[in-house]
Amino acid sequence: MKKNKPKYMQIIDAAVVVIAENGYHQAQVSKIAKQAGVADGTIYLYFKNKEDILISLFEEKMGEFVEKIEGKIAGKVTAEEKLLMMIETHFQLLSDDHHMAIVTQLELRQSNKELRLRINAVLKGYLQVIDKILLEGKETGEFSSSLDVRLARQMIFGTIDETVTSWVMNEEKYDLMALASPVHRLLINGCGKR
Repeated sequence: MKKNKPKYMQIIDAAVVVIAENGYHQAQVSKIAKQAGVADGTIYLYFKNKEDILISLFEEKMGEFVEKIEGKIAGKVTAEEKLLMMIETHFQLLSDDHHMAIVTQLELRQSNKELRLRINAVLKGYLQVIDKILLEGKETGEFSSSLDVRLARQMIFGTIDETVTSWVMNEEKYDLMALASPVHRLLINGCGKR
């Protein structure tokens, strides 16, 4: 497996920096290779093209993201606590990684339709975490029994996503983490907290 080779993650991490600093369309494979400290041709041992790098980058980083969120919420008892931990972890991970925040919030959205469909497929793991929290909240009576899980998931993901996008667009001038609690309250109220 190429993913287990040492230079794979080196190239992925370099791609995050190059795409964040230059934009996806100006991020040449040669710049990514230089940032990774590998020869241009080495990139093609791991990836078909720049689109493949972007998708692989998103798969790897989103996989880590979901893993970290699941790890953090595992110790929480209530759906409400799990949702707060998910929001805090999401905000913290992107607050801590300026380049990744730019790539996920701005650059991934400028890609073509086929690429966006592949990105949406990668997002499924994250959306399933939200679904689990919502279903648990309905079962325990924390959330309204009439809660539409699909609609609530869209509301939660959309709110978290837009909050981070606004923060990135405003050049990260304010504390994203300070918004976790107010966003959580707003979402909990929207889920019909009793």
